[in-house]
Amino acid sequence: MSNKRGDLAVPPPKPGEYKIRFGARDVGVGWQALSAEAPTNTADAWFALRTGPAPATPTARHHQLKYDLATAFFNGKDRDQWQIEVTSGGRVWYVVEEERKTVWLLHATAKHPKRTE
Repeated sequence: MSNKRGDLAVPPPKPGEYKIRFGARDVGVGWQALSAEAPTNTADAWFALRTGPAPATPTARHHQLKYDLATAFFNGKDRDQWQIEVTSGGRVWYVVEEERKTVWLLHATAKHPKRTE
């Protein structure tokens, strides 16, 4: 599987769904590790990213990050940065580019991110 920055994370979206792309090369590696550790939870996260990446009602496991991680500068613009807690330690961080109906995965790991400690 190719996982360079900008690559489309397969499969392609159905009509009305968001495209999911890797925001950096190492994100694909982290996504694969997360998928191997928790395939069902990762598939559920995938579905959430495709259908409702910025939920109107955030939950404890799917929400915007806080403080200095609340936004990320991506593709020339500050964007809200979101998180899905896939497992107790596994996380996916991403931004949504509404104008292109694209979710950019910026961080994926099966271990708790040190930056949030």
